[in-house]
Order: sequence, then C-alpha cells, then structure tokens
Amino acid sequence: MRIFTAALATETNTFSPICVDRRAFEASLYAPPGQHPETPTLCTAPITVGRRVTAEKGWELIEGTATWADPAGLVNRATYEELRDEILGQLSAAMPVDAVVMGLHGAMVAAGYEDTEGDLLSRMREIVGPDVLICAELDPHSHLTAKRVAALDFAVYFKEFPHTDFVDRAEDLWRIAVETLEGRVKPDISVFDCRMIDVFPTSREPMRSFVDKIMRIEKDDPDILSISVIHGFMVGDVPEMGTKLLVVTDDKPEKGAALARELGLELFSKRGTFMVPQIDEKEAVARAIAATAWPVVVADVWDNPGGGTAGDATVILGELMARGVTSAAIGTIWDPVAVQICFAAGEGADIPLRFGAKSAPGTGNPVDGTVKVVKLVKNAEMQFGESLAPFGDAAHIVLNGIDIILNSTRAQSFDPSLFSVMGIDPVRQKILVIKSTNHFFASFSKIAAEILYCSAGTPYPNNPATTAYRRAPKTIWPIVADPHGIARGAA
Repeated sequence: MRIFTAALATETNTFSPICVDRRAFEASLYAPPGQHPETPTLCTAPITVGRRVTAEKGWELIEGTATWADPAGLVNRATYEELRDEILGQLSAAMPVDAVVMGLHGAMVAAGYEDTEGDLLSRMREIVGPDVLICAELDPHSHLTAKRVAALDFAVYFKEFPHTDFVDRAEDLWRIAVETLEGRVKPDISVFDCRMIDVFPTSREPMRSFVDKIMRIEKDDPDILSISVIHGFMVGDVPEMGTKLLVVTDDKPEKGAALARELGLELFSKRGTFMVPQIDEKEAVARAIAATAWPVVVADVWDNPGGGTAGDATVILGELMARGVTSAAIGTIWDPVAVQICFAAGEGADIPLRFGAKSAPGTGNPVDGTVKVVKLVKNAEMQFGESLAPFGDAAHIVLNGIDIILNSTRAQSFDPSLFSVMGIDPVRQKILVIKSTNHFFASFSKIAAEILYCSAGTPYPNNPATTAYRRAPKTIWPIVADPHGIARGAA
C-alpha cells in the first residue's frame, strides 16, 4: 500500500482583527515533506501515528507538508492557495496512492474561501478519483459541510475538550483506514444537524457522560466504527456553522442515520447546560483574594488566543492592580512590540513600558508603568499533552509586584510550564491568571486549589443570540428557541 499524508490547519475567528499570512504558519509549524518532528501537534497526529502503523504493515507512507497556524482571523487568500497547491502538488507527484490520510482543523476560513477544507478535499478527490480512500482527523470546533462529506470516505474528530485525545483519535482514524484498505469494513457517513451552537467542555457534566456514552456504543456495537460530535465554532460566520452529530458505520446507512438523529436530539435536549458558569473580573479577583488555599487559577475565558482573539486583554490585570494584589502571575499578554523593547533593554533592566490592549475595543486599557525585566526567552515553548506549543520570544516582567509574561506568538495557556520556563514557580503564586476557555483544565487542575472562570471584557463574541452574524444560519438555537419544531411535535 502507498498512502499519502499531510496536514493543513488553523481555526478562523471571522470576527478577529488578526489576519493570518504565511508567517503565522511558519511561526507555529511549517514542516516540509519528511521534516515533521517525532511528536505530533494538535492537527498532525495522523502523520506521527501513520509512521508507526505503516512501518508495522510494511506499507509506504508518503509525507506531504504539515503546517499549522495558531487561531486568528481570516487567512490571506494567497497564503491558503499557496499552501493548498503545495500539498496538492505533492499528492499528484505521489500518485498512484491507495489512500489519503489528512490532519485538518475544520474551521479555517480564507479570503474568498468560506469552506477551505471542503475546497482542499474536493480537489484531492479530483486527483485520486472515486475509488481511493480519503479520510481525515479534525477538531470538533469546526464546521461540517456537505462538500466535505461528499469528498470524504470517513472522518474522526477529537472527542475531548480539552483536546487531550488527539493522538488516540488518530489511532482510531488509522485503525478504520487499515480495516477499509484490507477489505474488512466499508465506511458509511451519517450526519444529523443539531441546529444549535454551544460550548461543550468534557471536563464536566453533562458532556462528560455523553462522550462516555458514545465511546461505549463504539466499543459494544460492531456496526459502529466511530461517533463524533462536531461542536461547531460560534465565531466562524459561515453558512454551515453549527453543531452536528457524525456516525460512521460499517455499511449501515439507515442505522447510522437513526443513531445520529437519536444522539443529536439528546444533545439538543441539554442545550444551555454545558458551559461552566462565569463571573466578572471584580468577583473573580475578590474571590481569589479571599481564598485560603492557593494557587487560585483565574481563567480569562473569552480572551483566548485558542479561539482567535489577540490575547492582549488587560481587564483582569487592571482589577488586580486596582486591588493592590502582589502575589499573582499573568500568563500571557500578547505584545510583540513590548517584547522587542524588553529584549533591547536586557535582563535586569528597569524601563518605562506600555503594553497590552492594542488589538480591539473591549480588551481594557494599555498598561503603563516602570517594569523590571526579569527573564528573556527566545522561542519559548510550553507543554501541551505529548506536544509542545510555542509562544514565541517572551519576556517575564514585574510591575507593582505582579509577575507578567509578555509573548510575541499568540498562544493560549495550556500548561503550568508556561510559567516555569519563564522563571516563575506557579505553585508559589496565590493567583494565576491564564487565557483559555477549557484547554488549560487538564494540566492546571492538577495544581489549582480553585479554578474561577471569568468573563472579562468583550474580545470574543460569545453570545450567539446577539452576535451580528451575516452568513451563519439564523435557524439554530439560541438564535431561535425551537429550531426542530419539538414544541409542535415535528421533531
């Protein structure tokens, strides 16, 4: 067997002011054929798992380019076309192949392309023809479109949020691919549109039990090859935005459709109960100050670069300073210019500095003060499961007794190593302020005495009922109360 694999991924917040060009991909991950590291990134596990699987089978793996940009706004049109055509050219050169196994995100939007993954996959289908297997692993914070379903033989999505299972799901992807290539199964895709958009952390109920249930079904029913919940991405303003239920059966389309509908309506019945309750910055800081066990982790959930925001909001920092807090650490505030100034000044310097809150309204005010530059790190990285997440050149500064990390590559706060690589011991701080919606939970929950979810400012449109969508469907909950007509008995 000859199998082609590659990865092209980012998550597009169409409301974000931060545009993405080739430099953003190169800053996060750009690995030409054969140069992908041994460890996977979030959307490239099909490559690293594929190396092992094909070696065990004695098959040939042809690696194309693997590239990923941290979430932001629209991808530059020329950049998308250049990276797309690079991979398509590699696939054409690799022909004939028996299969194409891709690592994608599923929420990329480029200027002129609302469905980039659909565009890429349909072009791949044109190259390989109707009989060659095409499959992909994707992030659930994405859009499942009809164009993608038409081009794919099957897809597997991460089940966990935080996405701690991207390697496990790549294993599932390859298991089904091998069984298909060896003629033991014939994948068939069934999709149910839940007609909703919500946030589904699997670190709490009711989503924890729902994911456990679909994993039991996969294990117990030989007809069911895979079940995925496509959460949707509420700041991707595209026509097919929303939550979907995907069931892959072994050539049982009617069974798959029935199960997808049953599970999809069960998910819909729990709408509005999934997300962790949030408090504002004043209550968050007051509760953190009053705590008797530390560290207290304050998650700035909506200034999350993992959702495409700049990550430069200063609202919580401003409240900490107003309350005179000194035993706190902030990780991170994105400000490449301030980082350059700190690097020019050098470690140990005391300098006047303005930083933060430059990207958009609703992110607080720029912070001014005389800061001490404590530690400078080139190309800093933190752990993210089995992978490493870069956050660029970074500066650890101290202002009014508060430790602050300034970074040059936007990245959400995945792991306490974010602090330790910058010379800050996270467990010795009373308050840790991080920027993440839920990915932080797997690692920070191990050290936190308490976790507070804070909604501070308005960097991210987080209420779909009032978001000014132009392209997204207006017939989904919570934009409308009863999109399935359940109250009328028409579900």
